[in-house]
Amino acid sequence: MERVLYKIAVFTVCLVVTFGVAVRSYANERTVPQNKAQIQYSYAPIVKKVSPAVVNIYTKKKVVRRVGHPFFSDPFFSNFFDGGMMRERVESTLGSGFIVNANGLVVTNAHVIKGAEEAKVDLSDGRQFEAETILVDEASDIALMQLDAKEQELPFVEFESSEGLEVGDIVLAIGNPFGVGQTVTSGIVSAVARAASTVSDFNFFIQTDAAINPGNSGGPLVSLSGKVVGVNTAIYSRDGGSLGIGFAVPSEMAQSVIAAVQTGQYSERGVVRAWVGAQGQSITQDIAQSLDLDSTRGVLISDVHPLSPAGKAGLKQGDVVLRMNGKDVRDGQELLFRFATLALGERVELDTLRRGQPRTVIFKAIAPVEEPPRNETALTGTHPLNGVRVINVSPAVEIEYDLKKHSSGVIISAVDRNRTFSAIALRPGDGIIKVNDTEIKSVDNLEKTLKKGADSGHWSIVIRRSGQDQLIVIR
Repeated sequence: MERVLYKIAVFTVCLVVTFGVAVRSYANERTVPQNKAQIQYSYAPIVKKVSPAVVNIYTKKKVVRRVGHPFFSDPFFSNFFDGGMMRERVESTLGSGFIVNANGLVVTNAHVIKGAEEAKVDLSDGRQFEAETILVDEASDIALMQLDAKEQELPFVEFESSEGLEVGDIVLAIGNPFGVGQTVTSGIVSAVARAASTVSDFNFFIQTDAAINPGNSGGPLVSLSGKVVGVNTAIYSRDGGSLGIGFAVPSEMAQSVIAAVQTGQYSERGVVRAWVGAQGQSITQDIAQSLDLDSTRGVLISDVHPLSPAGKAGLKQGDVVLRMNGKDVRDGQELLFRFATLALGERVELDTLRRGQPRTVIFKAIAPVEEPPRNETALTGTHPLNGVRVINVSPAVEIEYDLKKHSSGVIISAVDRNRTFSAIALRPGDGIIKVNDTEIKSVDNLEKTLKKGADSGHWSIVIRRSGQDQLIVIR
């Protein structure tokens, strides 16, 4: 009996010693996961690597709001009619961002700093810097800022391609939710190539269930390699809090915006993107059956500009694009995204099908052409558009003004508020579609139509804004 008790005691001591060694070993060797089979005990090494470069952004901007009749708050009337008292106040906003080079270049969301007159950036080590806005690209919802660091040493993070992400991969979201301070949340990639139509023009995102809340916007989405794969941008929420459905702009888009600034490929309106000159639509089951396709993957080309590099290389309406530069194209939004991240002069190779036969179309992306010429003209006369400057729409204008459903005709480039008929709140980028039932195809055509209707005193003008047509009648 004593021998049995002795054996039990020895076994217990060995077990305790072994367990203690294991605990001490784990405590001293916390590492980043080396493969997918491992279950990680802590993400601390990744956070320590990335968090010093994640910043909190505080901005102030003046906001002018109209007060008066309730109709002035209506989205329809506020778009087209002035009136009521204007009241100015200062709004403070907060967001997140991250430093991407030693010189202090910061990436964030366009909606975080748009219109900001003052911006300050806080680092996790307690330092604060003033920041200058370099570019606000609303089309991608990406913005760049430059810190006034006065040669101080700054931490920064690196990008990683999001192409390698798979559904189920672990990611971290770092930011400043609700202004409580730097916060890290973890989750998985819920979907790739996800659409979220109200966020940006390109509608192509990484979806994650890592908690993203107000204030996280502009912060990095980080892979287990400690590199940035996306820019946290938006959430789906009913009450403003996280429901586990967050969206991040892929790293490729942020990198293309940085490259555009470095090469001077931008204007005050944002990035001047390379032009392909082709538009497409996603393939439905009905379209797939009519074209005798095996699946709905791919993009059906719906329009090709005759002066475009794609058109000159042989791409035609009705072709089906399956791959671009060796990467599968799943739907129309993915093709639009890939076009948007092209650099000027970049080689483009499209693998297509035409009537079931494979074809390869090769060309270089170019700057959008100015055809027809802008012919910018200041309108004068006894009509409601007196004091408005207009230009002809060309591919260059279409991209510069981010026009929707408006690839030809005339748009407004500037408005002189002191001369324009005060009842019409026109804006640069508005398209003039019709005047007194006459379709407007050019600046010359518009001038002739206005002169013709000057004696009538009755005006019917169709304006297109953000793809939506509005009729304005003035008697």
